[in-house]
Amino acid sequence: MGFEADKIKEIAKATILNEAASVTKLADFVDADFVAVIELILNSKGRVIVTGIGKSANIANKIVATLNSTGTPAIFMHAADAIHGDLGIIQNDDIVVCISKSGNTPEIKVLTPLIRNMGNKIVALVSNTDSFLAKQADFILKATVDSEACPNNLAPTNSTTAQLVMGDAVAVCLLNMRGFSTNDFAKMHPGGSLGKKLYTRISDLYTNNEVPRVKPDDDINSVIVEISSKRIGATAVLDNENKLLGIITDGDLRRMLQSSPDFQKLRAKDIMTINPKTCAVNDLAINAFHTMENNSITQIVVLDNEEYLGFVHIHDIIREGIV
Repeated sequence: MGFEADKIKEIAKATILNEAASVTKLADFVDADFVAVIELILNSKGRVIVTGIGKSANIANKIVATLNSTGTPAIFMHAADAIHGDLGIIQNDDIVVCISKSGNTPEIKVLTPLIRNMGNKIVALVSNTDSFLAKQADFILKATVDSEACPNNLAPTNSTTAQLVMGDAVAVCLLNMRGFSTNDFAKMHPGGSLGKKLYTRISDLYTNNEVPRVKPDDDINSVIVEISSKRIGATAVLDNENKLLGIITDGDLRRMLQSSPDFQKLRAKDIMTINPKTCAVNDLAINAFHTMENNSITQIVVLDNEEYLGFVHIHDIIREGIV
């Protein structure tokens, strides 16, 4: 491997270790003000307004997304837009988190006195704790870094990473204090994998499939036609009252053809599997998936009490993005 490749690796590793060291130091900044901020937000009837300029605004957007997804209502307000008309976003009970490395940018110097005049609490998420912002704030979340990972000490690297991690620390503290559960998380992410796991039921899936069925005395040709035409890879064997007696899969047919040369004399009841795996129509789809996975089967019978409704195939669940 040439010099250039080695140099690239060296720079990349140094950057990662540099930022990691800056993040590690943040643990020393979890102080009384940090605790007070958590208590302030927990007791607030309002929202968390997060604002910043430049790269800090990008971090503010991410913190807002994390807060909203973990049970704390939050809104992003760009610091430049705020002093040009967007200040009306802030309501009486809202808490404003201002993010800045220097704490001395022109927009922040204009914005923070206006927020103070409105009577809202200000939290400074800042590196420079001697800055204008820090002095205007009611509480300070320290995100101090010694330098940037950038060799010119200019491009926001360590500083924005520190802001992001401190924001995550706030969000995780809040969700723990609120007792925010997996179910609560799913409510905020109904379109995501977790939401689908906790919401998608068999009733949402089985109706998209054909409903194969044969009688116990049906001949093998009828069974083959039913399995082939309904494209589930199996058929239910039902009595005259629609009660499930067993199922026949395409694997059962293959095994029958290998072991029974005179298969034309056989009937559905001769090759069906009794007591097949079943699921209730209101069961969670993820539970049905685990049943299929644990039993090495690709379809499962759907029942409503004892009434046969159809099948769900493992691919139905995979297509939904549940697993």
